[in-house]
Amino acid sequence: MFPNPITPTAHTLHSDTLLRLLGYMSLFTMLLTIPQFFTIRFGHQAAGVSLVSWSAYLVSAVLWFWFGIQKNDKNIYLPCVGWIVLDSAVILGVIIHG
Repeated sequence: MFPNPITPTAHTLHSDTLLRLLGYMSLFTMLLTIPQFFTIRFGHQAAGVSLVSWSAYLVSAVLWFWFGIQKNDKNIYLPCVGWIVLDSAVILGVIIHG
């Protein structure tokens, strides 16, 4: 028997839960990045912060953003906006204060 297309399957419910969890983790890790930015920007301390690593994070966020736009998936591209802003802010701080 074929599943009812109106009734969500267990797989769909599991995927929705996982997607929600991933979204919360993305927000949580962004919040953990904010103190790094404040330390660099207001403490003028960029020692030990890798410009190469943060640049790689930025490139990754831009690629994921582009992929999310291509797939028209807000769950992919919207968090990338936050990551692009945070990564760029840290990179700029390292350049200025490093």
